[in-house]
Order: sequence, then C-alpha cells, then structure tokens
Amino acid sequence: MILDAILVGIVAVVTWCVASEGAWGAALTFISVLISALLATGFFEMAANFLEQNVSSSYDWQHRWDVIAMVGLFAVFVFALRTAAERIMPVHIELHGMVYDVARWGCSFLAGCVTMAFLLTALHTAPLPPGTLGFRAEPQLREGPLGQAAPDYKWLGFVHVMTEKAFRGSASSPIFDGPIFVLYSGGPPHVLPSFPIRYASRRDRLYGAAPAPSASGGTSSPASRSGRSSGPAF
Repeated sequence: MILDAILVGIVAVVTWCVASEGAWGAALTFISVLISALLATGFFEMAANFLEQNVSSSYDWQHRWDVIAMVGLFAVFVFALRTAAERIMPVHIELHGMVYDVARWGCSFLAGCVTMAFLLTALHTAPLPPGTLGFRAEPQLREGPLGQAAPDYKWLGFVHVMTEKAFRGSASSPIFDGPIFVLYSGGPPHVLPSFPIRYASRRDRLYGAAPAPSASGGTSSPASRSGRSSGPAF
C-alpha cells in the first residue's frame, strides 16, 4: 500500500499546484507535461549512453544513468516547453465560471496522472532492490489496486503506439521498445516489447546472481549489462 499512497500523493500534489495556474495555464502545463514525458521516454536511453561514455562508465554508474537521464530530461523539457508557451502565448482567455473550473481541475488532474505514470515507469530504471516501496516489475505482485492497475504499463503502451503510429515517418523508423523478431521460420515479423523484462533482469543481476554469461561463454559486455536498447525512439 506504500506504493499506492505515493502514487496518489503525486497526483494530488501536481493537481493542486497546476490548478492554481488557472484554466489556460493548466491546459498549457498538461500539454507540456505530456510532450515532455514522451520525449524523455524516447530519448533517455540515448542520453544515458552518452553520460556513461563521457562522464563515468563504472559498473555502479551504468545502473544510475538511466533514471538520472529519464527524470532529468523530463524536468528540462517541462521547464523549457512551459517557459516557451508562456512567452509565445501570453493570452488570458475569459471563460464561464463552470467551464473555467472544469478546465483547470481537469487539465491539472490529467497532468498529475501523466506525471505519476511517467515517474512509475522511471522507477523501473532505478537501481533499487526488488520490492522497494512495494514496487515490483510484475503488477500482480504489487500491493494495492492502483499499483496493480499498472499505470506504468499503460504509459509504455501509449509511448509504443505513438512511436509506431503517429510519429513514425517510414517503415524503417525506430519504435520505442520495439525489437522485431521472427517467431518461426517463414513467419511474419513481430514486435516484442521488453522494457520491464530488461530492467527487471538488470536489477536481479545487480542484487542477485553474478553477471550473466554472454553467448560466447564470457561475462556480458557493459552495453548488455545496461539493459538499454540502442538508438532513440523518435
């Protein structure tokens, strides 16, 4: 139930803070949060690889860069987009009182839900022991109805659909968490997402068994230990 309390607290705090900006400000903030979360989810692995190669590539830091890059990009994008929106569209639109309240509380609540789902997704990448704060990669093992409802999986699915449909320029464009496999000889290719599995396996290796062997019989390379996919999703 600790995880549920944290998730509800995130939604409540964000909703209360954003609602104070009024209907127009809440709408701009929601759009900024949504776009920022999409961009941060799509590019954090590339940013983590850059930080690992140029700042520190030690074993411990390999497991820290992902969550730092993901949350850091989100914060930077939200600040940049919200600032740009205020400068480009400094317009106050007069609304009916009821419409004003519905708009500001509705957009604020949606911003809180996106923030909560994104941060729960980022928790997958954090180098924390399994079960910390009641978090498990498998929703059915979590305590509380909200955690079991898996808003992180819903966010991952939303990002996957956006990169596969709305933002995909061609058939060769990358898909977020979209490795393609042929399940049987002569069969059609299938996209098999693996984000929760990859990072759960990394946490198990970090806090459990020794580094997994590679196909050649040696220990895995730093790239395989990181659990990241290659390239941006957009």
